[in-house]
Amino acid sequence: MSDLKYTNSDPDSHERDAIDAFVIDPPVRHEGERWVVSGLDRTHDSRHLLLPGLHLLQNLKGWISPGGLNYLAETLQIPAAEAYGVASFYDLFQLEEPEEGPLHHVCVDPVCAMGGSASYIQELRSNGDRVHESPCLGQCERPPGIFVQIKGDSNQDLTATTNIEPQFNSSSSNRLLRRFGTNEPVNLNSYKEHGGYQALGTAIELGGARVIEMLVESGLTGRGGAAFPTGIKWQSVADHLSAPKYVVANADESEPGTFKDRMILENDPFALIEAMTIAGLSTGCEKGWIYIRGEYATAAQRLSEAIAEAYSAQLLGNRIQGTSLTFDLEIRQGAGAYICGEETSLFNSIEGFRGEPRSKPPYPTDKGLFGRPTIVNNPETFLNVIEILNNGVDYYQSAGTPASPGTKLFCLSGDIARPGLYEAGFGIRLRELLSDAGGVDGDLQAILLGGAAGCFVGPEQLDLPLTFEDTKANDLTLGSGAVMVFSTKVNVPDVLGRLAEFFRNESCGQCVPCRIGTVRQHEVLLQIGADKANKDQLSLLHDIDTVMTDASICGLGQTAASAVRSAITLGLLGETRS
Repeated sequence: MSDLKYTNSDPDSHERDAIDAFVIDPPVRHEGERWVVSGLDRTHDSRHLLLPGLHLLQNLKGWISPGGLNYLAETLQIPAAEAYGVASFYDLFQLEEPEEGPLHHVCVDPVCAMGGSASYIQELRSNGDRVHESPCLGQCERPPGIFVQIKGDSNQDLTATTNIEPQFNSSSSNRLLRRFGTNEPVNLNSYKEHGGYQALGTAIELGGARVIEMLVESGLTGRGGAAFPTGIKWQSVADHLSAPKYVVANADESEPGTFKDRMILENDPFALIEAMTIAGLSTGCEKGWIYIRGEYATAAQRLSEAIAEAYSAQLLGNRIQGTSLTFDLEIRQGAGAYICGEETSLFNSIEGFRGEPRSKPPYPTDKGLFGRPTIVNNPETFLNVIEILNNGVDYYQSAGTPASPGTKLFCLSGDIARPGLYEAGFGIRLRELLSDAGGVDGDLQAILLGGAAGCFVGPEQLDLPLTFEDTKANDLTLGSGAVMVFSTKVNVPDVLGRLAEFFRNESCGQCVPCRIGTVRQHEVLLQIGADKANKDQLSLLHDIDTVMTDASICGLGQTAASAVRSAITLGLLGETRS
C-alpha cells in the first residue's frame, strides 16, 4: 500500500515527540533532516518495543495514523508493511480515524448475552455512543462485560450492572484466595502482614535446586489447561547454563467463561511478582515478562503499581534482599487477540511480530522467548508455588487427590445463584461446586466445562469428580477452570453458534485446517439455527472436527470443535450421531 511508505505520511509533532520519548537509544534516530543509524545490531533489541509503541499511538490520538505508524516503524528499523501487519492483527488497534468519543466494547459471548448485552448495546447506540460487539472480556461473573477505550490512556473495564464488587468464596479453607478481600492489593506492607515474601526468603535459603525438587515432589501441574508438571518445566530451563533465560506469566486470559487470572492480578498482584521472582532465582532467569490482555485495565494498573513498589523495596532489580541475585520484571499488554494466549503466539507478540503460533518442537523450555529457554506459567500456577514453599509438600498434598494434588480455582458463571471465583480441592464433585455457588438458577440443561474450548456435561454427570484424571477418563477437560451453567431457558444451538463464531473470528488464519474449518463449522451451525440437526449436518460437523483436531498447528484449532462434539454426544443438537 503506497500510503505506508515512509515518504508519503509524516507524523505530527505530538506523535514524533511521544515516540522519541518512548524509544530510548533507538537503532535509528532523526536529527534535523536526516536519519542517523546506530548500528543494525540494535534492530533485534528494539523490535520488542513495537507492541507498546502501538499502544502509545492508539492512546495518544484514539487511533494509529499512517504517519505515526511510519515514524514508529522507522525508529525501530522495522519495515512499514510489517508494522502495519502487526497493528492490523489486533482488535483493539484502530487504523482509521474514528468518530469522536469513547469506544464501548460490549461482550456478546454466551454468558453476557444471557446477561442482557443486546439490550445494553441498543441503549448505548440509542444514546449515540460508539459500540463494538466484543468477544469475552473476562468479566463473566458480572455480565454484561464492558471495556471502554478512551483517548489518553485512561481505558476502563466496567460492568453494566450495579454489582461491581469482586465475587469470590471467602472460605477459611482457601489457600490461593486467602488474601482476597483482607489485604490492600497494591500495599506492600499489607501483603507482608498477610505472609507475603516469606516464600522468597525460603527459596533464597533453600537454593534453586531444592525449590525445584519440592515442586516435583508436590505434583504441581499447570493450571492453564495443559496440566504439564511445573517442576519438570522449571528443571528443564535450569539445566540450560547459558544466559539469558526468561520467566513469562501468561495472563492473556481470553477463554470465554474464565476470569480467575484477572481477579488474581486485581486482588493479589504481589503474589504473582513474588512467585515469578522465585522462578527466576531458582532457574537462573534474570528477566521476567507478564503478558496481560489489553482489556484488563484495572489489573494492569494495579500490577504496574505493585511492580514499582517491589523495585523501591529492593525486591526486584539488582541485589534482591541484599543478595547477589538479580531479577527484573516487565509488563506487556496484549491488544485483543485470543490466539496470544497460546504460548508461542505470546512470544511472537512480545517480540513485535504478529501473534501467530509456532510449530513445536522446539518447546519453550529449549527455545522460547527471543529463542532462549523460557518458563511459561499462568498466574494461578505461580501462586501455588508460594503455597508449597510456605507450607511444605505434605500440606500442599493434603488437598486434592494423589493424581491431582492441591486446590483449583473455578470460574462459575451463567445460570447460577452466586457467580464468581471459587477455590476447592481437586476431587470436589460438580454437584457440590454448584451448591457452594447457591445452586442452579432454574432447571439445569447443561454445563460447559473448560470454556469455549471445553465440553458440555449434562445433569446426569453432576457426580463427576473434578480432577484431571476423572475428566480425562470421561473424555472431558477442566481446561482453565471455567464452569458455565445453562438452564433450560437457554437455547444451546444459539450458544454453539456464538462459540463457533468466536473461533472463526479468533483464528489467526495461519494453517488451513483451522482457517477453513472454523468457517465451515460456523456455517453449518448457522444453517441448523434453532432447528434440530439432520444426520448429514451432524456427519459434516464430525468431519470438520476430525480435520481441525488432527491437523491444526495449535490448540485453538485442535479444540475449536470440542463444545460442538460434546453437544452432539449429549443430543443437544439433535439425534446423536451413530
